[in-house]
Amino acid sequence: MGRRGPALLAALTVAALAVGCTSTKSGSDEPTGDGSTKIGLVTKTDSNPYFVALRDAAKEEAEANGAELVALAGKFDGDNDGQVAAIENLVQQGAKTILVTPNNSTGILGAIKKARDRGVLVIALDTETDPQDAVDATIATDNTNAGRLQGQYVKAALNGRPARSILLDGTPGSTVSEQRHAGFVEAAQPENLGTEATNGEQNKAQQATENLLQRATTVNSIYTLNEPAARGAYSALKAKDLADKVIIGSIDGSCDGVNAVKSGEIAVTVMQFPKKMAEQGVRFAVEFAKSGKKPTGFVETETAVITDKPLAGIDSKDTAWGLENCWG
Repeated sequence: MGRRGPALLAALTVAALAVGCTSTKSGSDEPTGDGSTKIGLVTKTDSNPYFVALRDAAKEEAEANGAELVALAGKFDGDNDGQVAAIENLVQQGAKTILVTPNNSTGILGAIKKARDRGVLVIALDTETDPQDAVDATIATDNTNAGRLQGQYVKAALNGRPARSILLDGTPGSTVSEQRHAGFVEAAQPENLGTEATNGEQNKAQQATENLLQRATTVNSIYTLNEPAARGAYSALKAKDLADKVIIGSIDGSCDGVNAVKSGEIAVTVMQFPKKMAEQGVRFAVEFAKSGKKPTGFVETETAVITDKPLAGIDSKDTAWGLENCWG
């Protein structure tokens, strides 16, 4: 995607966690770190299971190493103002590193610049800023490629038939949503029968699919940003007795999503590894506190295609593997 930069490989040591506006330290009386390292984590929300998994992984990595990590979040998906306030809060608390999953890839830039001007290391997790070099480093899935992998599978599963697709996007203006959509379209080359923003929510996706099905009578495939959207699409199709006639693809790789693949609700999902993003972010933060070394560029975390209907030319794992490895 023309956005690769060099990445410093950091060693591990220090960290600890706090949820919301409070912080808790590791129970160790003799932490392995310097005892004063404070790391901030700002996620898009504190309720989405994906970001809960990311936060919990950061907590475990922190507590294993003896620093302090303070976790804050936006109030809802798209809450840029809440994330700006969280970053400002963390700077005031003395965080040496802030890990952030931006709700708005441009709206957050002012707060990030102020933090970096104060000497704070800022690392984007999961979602890139725009421009990417507004942060010191980014640790994320290649979301364009994740969409491309979904599209490749859907195209192959159609066995020569042209894709006639409904496309269920995320939040309008979201970098992740735009990248995944673009990757799917590049690979599947679908006839677009309708695109709707769902904010990645099951109920909104179901309603959007119901509305689109009124005119998309030739649909044979549905692109979805994430697995809640995919399950919403499935519910709408099932109500119309179309579930066995339409291929649903998705992205994320939660345990619930893998089970949806196992049950046949979703044909394929592309698994991400948010736990690895969080762990690597904490490790970079620890190394920065110890030595002043900063990571740079884009650090890509892996993906895996999960399906119980493997296809020639598509590298995939089955749901048994998926359930053992969901979200890393």
